[in-house]
Amino acid sequence: MRTFFRWTVRLLLLALLLGALLVVHTLYFKPLRIGWFFERVFGEYAMQDPELLSSLRMLPPWLDWYSDDLTDASLAHEDALRAKLKGDLATLRRYDRGALDESTRLSYDMLDYFLAIQVEGDRFHHHDYPLNQLFGAQNELPTFMATQHPVNSVEEGEHYVARLRKFPVKFRQVLEGVRKREHEGIVPPTFVIEKVLAEMRAFVAQPVQQNILYTSLDEKIGKAPKDAIGGEVRTRLLAETDSAITQQVYPVYREMIAYYEKLLPKTKGNHGVWALPDGAAFYAWSVKQHTTTDMTPDQVHALGVSEVARIEAEMDAILRAEGLAEGTVGTRVRQLGKRPEQLYPDSDAGRTQILADYQAIIDEIDRGLTPYFDVRPKGGVKVERVPVFREKTAPGAYYNPPAFDGSRPGIFYANLRNVAEIQKFGMRTLAYHEAIPGHHFQTSIQQELTGVPTFRKVLPFTAFSEGWALYAERLAWEIGYQKQPLDNLGRLQAEMFRAVRLVVDTGMHHKRWTREQAIEYMTAKTGMPETDVVAEIERYLVMPGQALAYKVGMNKILSLREQAKAQLGAKFDLKRFHNLVLTGGDMPLTLLEQRIGAWIAQEKAR
Repeated sequence: MRTFFRWTVRLLLLALLLGALLVVHTLYFKPLRIGWFFERVFGEYAMQDPELLSSLRMLPPWLDWYSDDLTDASLAHEDALRAKLKGDLATLRRYDRGALDESTRLSYDMLDYFLAIQVEGDRFHHHDYPLNQLFGAQNELPTFMATQHPVNSVEEGEHYVARLRKFPVKFRQVLEGVRKREHEGIVPPTFVIEKVLAEMRAFVAQPVQQNILYTSLDEKIGKAPKDAIGGEVRTRLLAETDSAITQQVYPVYREMIAYYEKLLPKTKGNHGVWALPDGAAFYAWSVKQHTTTDMTPDQVHALGVSEVARIEAEMDAILRAEGLAEGTVGTRVRQLGKRPEQLYPDSDAGRTQILADYQAIIDEIDRGLTPYFDVRPKGGVKVERVPVFREKTAPGAYYNPPAFDGSRPGIFYANLRNVAEIQKFGMRTLAYHEAIPGHHFQTSIQQELTGVPTFRKVLPFTAFSEGWALYAERLAWEIGYQKQPLDNLGRLQAEMFRAVRLVVDTGMHHKRWTREQAIEYMTAKTGMPETDVVAEIERYLVMPGQALAYKVGMNKILSLREQAKAQLGAKFDLKRFHNLVLTGGDMPLTLLEQRIGAWIAQEKAR
């Protein structure tokens, strides 16, 4: 009996030792299974990003060790992540791709592409502007606190305050990176400094209890489960928030203001990235990264010019039927947009109605998509206003995906800074793009994928996601949801907008167009309000190449669909095509082309 007991203990100890060795091997060396490696890659990145974890909400509440912390933005952490990226790529390529099954090969190829393109662009890792008018840390962090950090308990409220107190650490890390860029000759365009200064000055000029960081906490507590946060605790949390904003948040914003005030005289005008060190090579890489193709800037520019001419002719026909025959297409679209029947009242009631009408458009098409989609998201989408403090420089609309734990739905944010910018004939198209069947379908279905590595549920490829959303605009028209000529004009205007992007983005960054030249071109071709045009052009100047992804991605999805139709004939099934595109998750266009090609071959053989 004693011998049996001794051997049992020894076997248990051996099993524990082997298990520990396996864990250590998986964590620090090439894991025995590639699936373990996939999860390690995602897990290591996510565990170092508390803000991402709060946004995704993938972990159970009992594993919430991160909600009182902010993501490290230091140069040292940045260098560590860059080294890890190179190491992960090297480890991935040590696996035998040929020995993997079809699904795992796709995961391999997606991760390989993502890591390789980042390694290729490593020398440009400082070619950006961390404080900018569109998505700079100075407006992204308050927005994150207001929209992503949950407060449903006393502990979550205390974590909220703890994060506010860490604003100085975070922003001084950001400033460290901005100073490094200045030393390397990477200084933002003049308008970026001017607009960020105006935004930050307005932010700290607000009375503390009117600041979004205070009001959002007050609102969250009010919406918390009944009796979760009692009156005395609420008073304490709000007082601590007031103190944190006064003593930590506002002072570090003033530090950033002082730095940008000194940087402003050193700017060199409103230029594209051609003016940065090695700017031409950086832009060529940016085009490749965002389009996931091998197109050159000149090829993209030529495609844009061609598409603008085609769409312009279709818009002209509709405008002439409306009695608008004189002037550029842009001029006539603006004339149409000023008609009283196309506008909402410039009032709180008018803005409330805009949000309600967007929601009605989304709910209507959602009910009618059964003939075209087998796979649908589990969760819904709601429409909300872009936070007021950032609406001046924010885009006209954007989408935030739902939380993985279901605690937050998908949200389509509409910018209501100026109701004159919102013409009714364009609302359907915008709703289809941002919500259903656009981003909400594509992103939510990706998050709900099963049997795939976690990274495939979250990894973004802009050309795929934005290409799908633009394709969704056209699909809605094809199936009858833009029946009226003016609704179709709204669709064409949106497509023209994306085609013009091909021209002006390459124009400013490759052909050295001025900011004003690009504004003039977009205004003449799209008919968008000047405020929207300026915000867009300035967006492209701080996000080189990103705006190219939409039209390039849409064209690829459309061409693959038409290729499938031509080759399959009666065997072509639109539902099955949509299933195939959406259930793989975001991927480079090169891999999507391979995936559709293999499907066509399989369908032919059925």
